[in-house]
Amino acid sequence: MNFSVLVLVIAIVLFGVLAFRQMSALILAPVVTIFVIVLSGMPVLDTLLNDFMPATSDYITQYFLIFFVGALFGAVYQFTGAAESIALAMGRLSHNHFVAPMIMCITGLLTFGGVSGFVVFFVVYPIALQMFKRANLTRRLIPAAISAGCWTWSMTAPGSPSIQNTIAMKSLGTPATAALIPSLIATAAEFLMIFVWLEWRARSFTKKGKLFFDDSLKMQLAPEELEERTSENLPHPIIALIPIAAIIICFNVVKLPVETSVTVGIILAVVLMFRRVADVSHWIEVFNKGAADSGTAILNTAIVVGFGGVVEQTEGFTYLINNLQNLSISPLVFVAVTIAICAGVCGSASGGMGVAFAALTDTYKSMGVSLEAVHRIGAIAAGTLDTLPHQGAQITLLGICKLTHKEAYFDIAVTQILIPILTLFIFIPLVSMGL
Repeated sequence: MNFSVLVLVIAIVLFGVLAFRQMSALILAPVVTIFVIVLSGMPVLDTLLNDFMPATSDYITQYFLIFFVGALFGAVYQFTGAAESIALAMGRLSHNHFVAPMIMCITGLLTFGGVSGFVVFFVVYPIALQMFKRANLTRRLIPAAISAGCWTWSMTAPGSPSIQNTIAMKSLGTPATAALIPSLIATAAEFLMIFVWLEWRARSFTKKGKLFFDDSLKMQLAPEELEERTSENLPHPIIALIPIAAIIICFNVVKLPVETSVTVGIILAVVLMFRRVADVSHWIEVFNKGAADSGTAILNTAIVVGFGGVVEQTEGFTYLINNLQNLSISPLVFVAVTIAICAGVCGSASGGMGVAFAALTDTYKSMGVSLEAVHRIGAIAAGTLDTLPHQGAQITLLGICKLTHKEAYFDIAVTQILIPILTLFIFIPLVSMGL
């Protein structure tokens, strides 16, 4: 193996090991980045200032408002009891069965409706917490249930407003519903596999005595997060759903920016549920909590993006991209492998997909394969190796859920690496058969 590529492999492994050892991303990303810089023979300070920091700051510039309004919205839903009201209503409908898969369905529908995955994290977590509490299920499954809905079938299905779909459309000139029939079949299969896995794991944990209250977890929940209210003190579920519906309508029908759409949801939530918080001083505490959460979340994510910004400048990354073009494999498999590897190195589905299409679009076209097939394979493949332990989104979600990689990452890996890879094994043969 080329030494410069080996450096990247070691760096990613190191990132994962230290993440499992519960090192903060704010320390971990700069340390591993400097490791890559030194072994790649790059100037340390210049690279940190000209590649690491710009990539980090660009991410904050682009996405801070999304994180900010999403965290505020999540705080309002937590402290007004709106999240608990929705959880109670859904628990009644399902009799507290299939709780983990139901959370996956909620997050998936919101994401497919156009709500940013990061916004969904903040909105759905308090709902998931209350539903898991009522069903007495282990908190270990909450991150997988939430992120599986955000980053799998809802992001890669035909017609999704996801960034993966958008990148493929712009790069290949294909429609949002590219490869419609095989895409629908693959999407349905992926949904069912995740549904079954989450339910099986929930029952398995329960049989082993791993329940909601678990002293073995490193971080315990604050008393206010566990506070119970009677149904009389909660907003009606329909009232609680109105701001969420408003966000989806504003974004998809009115075509407002996501930041504006979520702000509309916040205003509606405050107006409709103002009396659910004691007084103005307590409302200030709610917004302070949301604002603080947004700062931690975006820093944890952006600093990992900074690592990816340095990786893209290394000789190893250039060597890897150039040599992937010489692989002697099926064109459709080639598309899947190259995009998955780029996503893994970047720690980002959209980042890896953008890099792969920028470097290899002409190669994909020269292979004579259907660009619609390339579109859908790319969208699915980008959502596989991007979920290695150094992915910023997962670090953010684990922080929100107060869980560590050791406690919750296994189910994330199964639902968002293994199952999407199995989905490719379903989709590629269907396309090869001419569907």
